[in-house]
Amino acid sequence: MDLKINGNTALITASSSGLGRSVARAFARENLNVAVNGRNQEKLSETAKELNILGSGKVIGIQGDITKKADIENLVERTYHEFGQLDHLVTSAGGPPSTTFMETTDDDWYQSYDLLVMSVVRIVRVASQYLKEGSGGTIVNITSMSTKEAIEGLVLSNSVRMAVIGLMKTVSKEFGPEVRANAVLPGPHETSRMKDLINAGVEQGRFESYQEGLESWSNGIPIEKIGEPDRLGDLVAFLSSPLSNYINGAAIPIDGGKSRSNL
Repeated sequence: MDLKINGNTALITASSSGLGRSVARAFARENLNVAVNGRNQEKLSETAKELNILGSGKVIGIQGDITKKADIENLVERTYHEFGQLDHLVTSAGGPPSTTFMETTDDDWYQSYDLLVMSVVRIVRVASQYLKEGSGGTIVNITSMSTKEAIEGLVLSNSVRMAVIGLMKTVSKEFGPEVRANAVLPGPHETSRMKDLINAGVEQGRFESYQEGLESWSNGIPIEKIGEPDRLGDLVAFLSSPLSNYINGAAIPIDGGKSRSNL
């Protein structure tokens, strides 16, 4: 399917690995110019090298810490000046530590807020002027199913990520019609982090094999498997395209039906 975004420019935060990298891969296949971001320059270079062969667009890596305002500003400005436009922004971030409420400290809350919320606030603020220049700018925020249904042991994610959904709903109204904003809410996906967790479980004797670990993580998912990261990338690419031009202000689960929430 031609998503009609050939030649556009996309910026994805935290995209040298994980779900962000899968989104970058989907954009590269659609022949977009792509800016990927991460803190590790070696991983960034590997990612850009891999993605540059997938389509006719150009992929660059921009090192930066998304909890730092100056790094966010540099990320947006370098992307715009490299390609002369910025059409699509995708925000992604690593998750805060797993913990219970009584184990958290004030610093845990402030650090999680900086990572998950202020990183989005700052980059949307800076990027908005460029997103409004084109014929159909888009923002997609990758959050978590924890915004729909609290997950045991993830009090920081359960609480803090909700603010991103409120931000997304607000800018979907304030930035229209020039810019649309949506969010995707992933459940478990077979990312490199998930693979590491399963392999650690095998080494610790909790699983007899990697396949058994996969099956364990699939428990409670109606379609009986965890997600493929590339399919999430495809969804984000679709939401960034004019084929989805009447989807705005939506928070879309991608969890195989795992959540029990009605809304």
